[in-house]
Amino acid sequence: MKNALRAQGNGAPSTSTRLADPAAGRRWEAFALLVATYFITIVDFTIVNTALPAIGAKLRFPESGLQWVVTAYGLTFAGFLLLGGRAADLLGRRRLLVAGLAVFTAASLGCGLAASDTFLIVMRGIQGLGAAFVTPAALSIVTNMFPEGAERNKALGIWGGVGALGGTVGLLAGGLLTTYAGWQYVFFFNVPIGAAVFALAPKLVRESRARSGPRRYDTLGAVTVTAAMLVGVYAISQAPQAGWAATQTVALLCAGVALLAGFLVIETRAEAPLLPLRLFRLRSVAGSNAVGFLLGASFTTFVFIGTLYMQQVLGFSALAAGAAWTTASVTSFAVACSGLSQRTVTRTSPKPVMAFGMALIGAGILWAAHAPAHGNFWHDLAGPFFIGGIGTAFAFIPVSIGALAGVTRHDAGVASGLLSTSQNLGGAIGVAVTSSIAAAHSRTLIQHGYAAAAALTGGLHWAMWVCGLTGLAAIPVAFALIRRARKADVAADVITTAQPEDLEMAATR
Repeated sequence: MKNALRAQGNGAPSTSTRLADPAAGRRWEAFALLVATYFITIVDFTIVNTALPAIGAKLRFPESGLQWVVTAYGLTFAGFLLLGGRAADLLGRRRLLVAGLAVFTAASLGCGLAASDTFLIVMRGIQGLGAAFVTPAALSIVTNMFPEGAERNKALGIWGGVGALGGTVGLLAGGLLTTYAGWQYVFFFNVPIGAAVFALAPKLVRESRARSGPRRYDTLGAVTVTAAMLVGVYAISQAPQAGWAATQTVALLCAGVALLAGFLVIETRAEAPLLPLRLFRLRSVAGSNAVGFLLGASFTTFVFIGTLYMQQVLGFSALAAGAAWTTASVTSFAVACSGLSQRTVTRTSPKPVMAFGMALIGAGILWAAHAPAHGNFWHDLAGPFFIGGIGTAFAFIPVSIGALAGVTRHDAGVASGLLSTSQNLGGAIGVAVTSSIAAAHSRTLIQHGYAAAAALTGGLHWAMWVCGLTGLAAIPVAFALIRRARKADVAADVITTAQPEDLEMAATR
């Protein structure tokens, strides 16, 4: 076993890696396919935003109901991520990837064919469900496909860059398709990509799963954590409209906390827990998820707040706002593909790299918080977007690497689902909290005689300050929770978190 662990510490491929690898020389083709599936799930977060006015007019949405076209997707996506991650481990990662992709693609087609508001919302919820199974399955396949070290870091760097690019592509594609083809095509966009991946996945991606004897399912844990996520995300997303002190918000948040507490109790006693709490003994996993939460709460929220500033204050069209964000996303993608972030992580550790990235993100957002009511993009926003784009490449990549470091193949799916949950929950809370802050401060300024544009800008400034400080708060969190990995620590982590079959395989190498 010692020789096996030493080989892993030196970057040699593990047995689990060999089992998960596609046929000789085809790993990168399989990886490209997995990136395509991840790309369309990310695009779907933003592609619908620019089409909302057209959708509302065509399907006669009530004003209060239009937000559900966005919320229904995010709600089911966030709610089922952990379940999707563990199901991938137990049922087979490729199997769940293909099944989730079939659900996602069919629901996309249903959205495009929708003739009523209710049907569209239901289809968007099913889309989110499909994405919740696709995303952790795809990332856990990548984790098992590449050995821990430089090669995996390179793959995760590209993965992070594509994630950063996907949101902007969604905004641009949504505007172009809505303007020149019709709102239905923001959903039809997914269908040919999904169909192609569905056909090619069985040929390029080999099956892998956690093999630990009979499959045991933590049904009660799955029900409680999914219910906790659904209730919590719904309460947070509705809080700006209902009010944070409203009975609905308080009751739902209390219910979500109670369900989450019940889930944690269940996990300590379950024979085969949905979320093995021993994962949090890996400081890299715990710390990276904490930073991932703050990353979602800062940069994801900044995209929302910055878009409001460009559209509602500067008068940008949705398409122009999407084009403006290419400053950040293309910069992030270029830095990610350059390999600088990945190589730095490989030579040092994820901790200093993610701290540097979060420092750039925080600084960029605080710079943008000085943009005036009568500003312009090149003078007031291009610089912050550029700095933030570099920061995302130095934050998303080490967070992904750190959150999967030392995780055995048995837990790869649930670790991937946990990371996505942390980032999405951070984004949901960040958007809800900063929306409330911006609205409350804008109302106060209007009551004091400020013009509408100045009042709205003042409210958004406060929201950006919260986003920026949240990003900077991730720096001490990274240094406090993540320690620099040494070979001895890596070996100890493998022993601590390994399942019996992992140790048996290591011993026979």
